[in-house]
Amino acid sequence: MLTRKQYELLMFIHERLKEAGVPPSFDEMKEALDLRSKSGIHRLITALEERGFIRRLPNRARALEVLKLPDSVVPGLGAARAQGFSPSVIEGSRGKVPAPAPIADEHESRGTVSIPVMGRIAAGVPIEAIQTHSHSVAIPADLIGGGEHFALEVRGDSMIEAGILDGDTVIIRRSDSADSGDIVVALVDDEEATLKRLRKKGASIALEAANPAYETRIFGPGRVRIQGRLVSLFRRY
Repeated sequence: MLTRKQYELLMFIHERLKEAGVPPSFDEMKEALDLRSKSGIHRLITALEERGFIRRLPNRARALEVLKLPDSVVPGLGAARAQGFSPSVIEGSRGKVPAPAPIADEHESRGTVSIPVMGRIAAGVPIEAIQTHSHSVAIPADLIGGGEHFALEVRGDSMIEAGILDGDTVIIRRSDSADSGDIVVALVDDEEATLKRLRKKGASIALEAANPAYETRIFGPGRVRIQGRLVSLFRRY
């Protein structure tokens, strides 16, 4: 699934192409997304291109082609009518967030539930994570309890002392709040996602690694959004 800024930029480019037949300039994109510099736009365009949503046409200035829209966007209705599962916080003033879909129940008769795997999460330096639903995993129902869940594949070693290793799959209960001490999926500045232990220090938020090789990162109010809390993990040998 796309991050909020990736989603907003994709829909802005799409709407401008429909209206004017040409893509917006980098200055227009920067202003529309309220970013401070064009470097942020370059990073978002690269991410969209890597995920196969857009293509830069060679030897042409401002030449962008939208190859596809997220599966959750209904053709003709635009971003404001998006529907479908999304564990990321795309919610904001520029568009509507796809609504969470119920967990598939095809395995429930056997005591398991099907959990969508939504890409990778950094247990190390934050990355743009939470991508497109790639596949599903069947999890024993008694390991997760109630609520809506999604799974992420762990990349990195910053949580090894919490028993979370590179290559593990973590099961996350979707939530926009958590208690101090919980291990959470946190979205930083609406762009970077990471798996860390949450510490609340007054109005500030600290994201704490479980590996002394990594520093605790402290953020001011409004910079960190909680995507969900860790409830389980599994590992293949």
